[in-house]
Amino acid sequence: MARSGLLEVGAPAPEFTLPDQTGRTVELSSLLAEGPVVVFFYPAAMSPGCTAQSCHFRDLAAEFAAAGARVVGVSRDSVDRQGRFDQAHELGYPLLADVTGEVCRAFGVARAPGHLLPLRRATFVVAPDRRILAVIHSELRMEAHADRALDVLRRRAAAAG
Repeated sequence: MARSGLLEVGAPAPEFTLPDQTGRTVELSSLLAEGPVVVFFYPAAMSPGCTAQSCHFRDLAAEFAAAGARVVGVSRDSVDRQGRFDQAHELGYPLLADVTGEVCRAFGVARAPGHLLPLRRATFVVAPDRRILAVIHSELRMEAHADRALDVLRRRAAAAG
C-alpha cells in the first residue's frame, strides 16, 4: 500500500464478493472474466457529491462499454439504500453494499471510526489479471474519477491495438 493507505498501481486487487442493489451476489473475478473493471468507492449514497460522481459514470456508460470495461460502485450503504440510489438516478450498473467495510479496508479507502465520511473517494481501474492499472483519488473533483479511468482504458486499448 502507498503511504496514503490506498492500494498502489501494480498491486493485485483484492478478490471480493458483495451484494448489489438488488441483493444479487457480485464477485470481482466474475466481472474480470469479461474485461477490465472500474471499481469506484464513494462515501454515502444519495449525498450530493456521491450523486454527481455516480451520475457521471452513468453518463459515460456507452464509452466504458466501448472500452470493454465494466463499472461498479461500492459504499458502506445497505442493499436497500443502494437500491433507492439506483432507482432515483437510473445508474444502470452494480452498486455494491459493503456494510461490514471489509472490502473498503482491503482497498485502503476506509477511514477511522468517527470520521465525518466513512470512506475516501477513490477509483481503481483493474485489469483482467487483477492488477491495478490506475488509482484515482479526489475528494472534490467528482468527474475526475470517470474521466481519468476512461482515459486509462483508452490508452491501454491504443497500446494493445
